[in-house]
Amino acid sequence: MGDSQSLTPDEQLALAREQFEQADDFTVAVEEEFAVLDPETLGLANRFEELQAAAQGTPLEQHLVGELIASEVEIRTGRCATFDEAAANLGERRAQLRDLAEPLGIALAATGTHPWSPWQEQRIIDTPHYRRNDEILQYVVWRNNSFGLHVHVAIKGPDRAIAVCNALRNFLPELLALSASSPFVENVNSGLHSARTQIFTRMFPRCGIPDSYDSWDGFERYVRFLYDTGSIDEHTQLWWSVRPHLAFPTVEIRICDAQPDLAEARSLAALCHALTVRLAQAIDAGEPLPDHPRRLVEENLWRAIRYGLSGELIDLSTGEVRSARAHLERLVEWVLPAAEEIGAAPYLAIPTANAAERQIARHRDGASLEEIYAELARPKEPVA
Repeated sequence: MGDSQSLTPDEQLALAREQFEQADDFTVAVEEEFAVLDPETLGLANRFEELQAAAQGTPLEQHLVGELIASEVEIRTGRCATFDEAAANLGERRAQLRDLAEPLGIALAATGTHPWSPWQEQRIIDTPHYRRNDEILQYVVWRNNSFGLHVHVAIKGPDRAIAVCNALRNFLPELLALSASSPFVENVNSGLHSARTQIFTRMFPRCGIPDSYDSWDGFERYVRFLYDTGSIDEHTQLWWSVRPHLAFPTVEIRICDAQPDLAEARSLAALCHALTVRLAQAIDAGEPLPDHPRRLVEENLWRAIRYGLSGELIDLSTGEVRSARAHLERLVEWVLPAAEEIGAAPYLAIPTANAAERQIARHRDGASLEEIYAELARPKEPVA
């Protein structure tokens, strides 16, 4: 993953189109965000720069980056030809990060929100990009102490990438329901399964479910409008839950909560990868795909935020309401042929209970937020 912030808008858009035209179809990269913690209290600790310094000269250096606050760290698989490679890299990166953190006296955890640490105590890292976000967004960015899992899938062809994004919009609620891991925030049980999504997608501009676009040209006209009107000054200020990335020729799925469990991170990323490939294949074959208005997809997104995998989602084509698990079972069955082609099929699974459900059940049984989070931050099983 590179940096193209120095380009003018015209140069950025021209380069993005060219890169999509030359993309290596269906390669994949996964990004995971972790909370940086005090090992005794498990509160958020502003120690990212120590991790960054310790990574210098190690195999992790090029795969470790900052992400807004100094109590957060992101690790990246790098571009992978198959999902098997991505799955292996997910385990290796987690192990490398823990090996880096432990001698420093730093603990780590991966849920969509921290259960109790105040956002007022988290320091924004000192980079031009995040200083600019701080200047523009103020409270909106200060409040965003959240942790996600992002999946990039390369798509050849700019118009095809837009068509894939259009189709993925419709399935974002299912992916969120599966990934939900953040019921606790600000020292309360929020009653939500993904408090992260409510905090992030409901506060940031140009976030959540995007509109669909008729072509790359239509998308480009919108981006040019944002630049021309001074609404954005960096392409990264498009924070949608799925987007065509303007620095790499990928479609990026950004809806998912971070995953405390490695196996579930792999399974979630496998579904994101396989779904993207399956949709691209359907587009190539002229297979009809859903294209629902944002207002309808938003109904399902709210259900996923509130009830996660325990709730119900609407079949937006028929109006039928069925369990989120049933939706996901159908989705897994539909993407399975594509999953087999890219090496993702062995990883596909819908858990008996996802991370949010397990935390909620422990809380219902009387466990404190501190006890529950300690179980996630101090796993009994090896991470690789």
